[in-house]
Amino acid sequence: MSRIVSALVCGLIFGAGLLISGMTETQKVQGFLDITGAWDPSLAVVMAAALVVTFVGFVLARRQAAPLFEARALWPTKHDIDAPLVVGAILFGLGWGLIGFCPGPAIADLSTGAPAVILFVVAMAVGMAGNNLMRRRNAPPVGKEPALEASCG
Repeated sequence: MSRIVSALVCGLIFGAGLLISGMTETQKVQGFLDITGAWDPSLAVVMAAALVVTFVGFVLARRQAAPLFEARALWPTKHDIDAPLVVGAILFGLGWGLIGFCPGPAIADLSTGAPAVILFVVAMAVGMAGNNLMRRRNAPPVGKEPALEASCG
């Protein structure tokens, strides 16, 4: 139960931060991204503050022996830049620039009931489901991992 309450509290804080900072306002986001026109730099301050808070949070979390509501921490192990990361970043940037939404603010804006927001979230969910389906289809069968080739060297 503590995991659910913790997730709910974190989600509420995140959503409130998005609303207060203006990250849910598509015009504000597009104004920030329009560096050749009427540029609005205010979201840069929001992002910088978020980076500082995140950095401090990670430093404190790394000092803990274990998370509060889990048996162990699940830190990322992958550090390479590969095609899925680059393609995903490009798609994210295009969507954010064209529409002014990214996943967090779009979900927070669902409460408005605006048709454009609902359409964006549905399209996002379909894209995520399609990605998961594609990954499952391309994954090797369980127990049949591809053989590692010997390196020439």
